Amino acid sequence: MTVLTLIHPATPPLRPSDTVEHALGLMMEFRVRHLPVVDVIGMLIGVVSEDQLLDAPGPDAPISTLLGPRPIVAAPEAHVFDVTKIMVQHDLTTMPVAENTGRYVGLLRRHDIFDQFARMFSTQEAGAILAIEVAPRDYSLSQLVYTIEQNDVKILSIATELANASDGQIRITLKLNVQDTSRVRHMLEHYGYHVVASFSEESDEELQHRVQEFMRYLEV
Repeated sequence: MTVLTLIHPATPPLRPSDTVEHALGLMMEFRVRHLPVVDVIGMLIGVVSEDQLLDAPGPDAPISTLLGPRPIVAAPEAHVFDVTKIMVQHDLTTMPVAENTGRYVGLLRRHDIFDQFARMFSTQEAGAILAIEVAPRDYSLSQLVYTIEQNDVKILSIATELANASDGQIRITLKLNVQDTSRVRHMLEHYGYHVVASFSEESDEELQHRVQEFMRYLEV
């Protein structure tokens, strides 16, 4: 997935002649701490941060007086994973997208990327979450998927990370399409996977039932 699919069209760039007060107002409106600065011919010339604006001489100071070195930018064809890594490393709430020529294409917002990851990991789908650990030498994605799906369970999403840098264990987080994971957990343990956590999400009906029971309790 390239960053072009996540550009937020409603967030406008700043102009060099815009004031500090205007820039702070836009940041508050769009809930970001960084905004790109684009000249009249559409070329990206910089990025200003909220901290820069708060340290400016006054609210009427032009943005052009705050610009520093060339900003960090994303190419239109860059993958969202690569851009996310850079944004986290530099604690950026936004990142401008620009062509090699410097022409401004659009803006990426950190919370839009977060929303995309939430969709990718099926966080809105009902189901259970399993976290398991396994040694790198024993990790096989195809074997893991087969072990789970032979129990008539579907994997909605999967993510991996190093659980502990010292022992190299791989932690795998799975979103499944079932609520009861007891059979799957037993099978995984049998094949040498260590299940470290299991979370079962309530369905909307179950949640509504709990709310009704609580309301009746309050009325007693």
